Amino acid sequence: MTTPDERLGQVTELPEGVRLQFRRSWPDPIEDVWAALTEPDRMARWIGTYEGERRVGGSGTFTMTHEETPVGEPMRIVECDEPRRLVVDWETEEGWRVQLDLSREGEETVLVFTQVFAAGTEVTDYVLGWHWYLDRFDAEVDGRPAPGSWDDFLAATGPAYGRAAG
Repeated sequence: MTTPDERLGQVTELPEGVRLQFRRSWPDPIEDVWAALTEPDRMARWIGTYEGERRVGGSGTFTMTHEETPVGEPMRIVECDEPRRLVVDWETEEGWRVQLDLSREGEETVLVFTQVFAAGTEVTDYVLGWHWYLDRFDAEVDGRPAPGSWDDFLAATGPAYGRAAG
């Protein structure tokens, strides 16, 4: 299982932009982790809803329902290799691409979450946000209660990213 220090996102400056990457792991089978990542009822518990075509090239509306003000945004499925890889383009003003890669390493299923932002982007808020959502995902995979409120999370985790609590 992922240790507390390993839960932190890694930010790397690249020529093409700023890469954010998280690595999480569980003893669960890869198929179960994939199901938590993609099945509508399970997605709703940790991140939100997707209404649209569920196929490569398919598009729809994704709503992060745990935000203060949930807003549906266009999303397109770029790659899907069940149960190993999902790549989506989030058609925001910034043009986000999120890659989710699953693999088996020994007795664990490993998730590598990757997002590359434009060069010069201040990513601290994004890192904190994805950390919170991945903690929610971790709870969904493990079948335990989701993390507390955003404010509680920020107070506990923000200092690890140089963000003062409160």
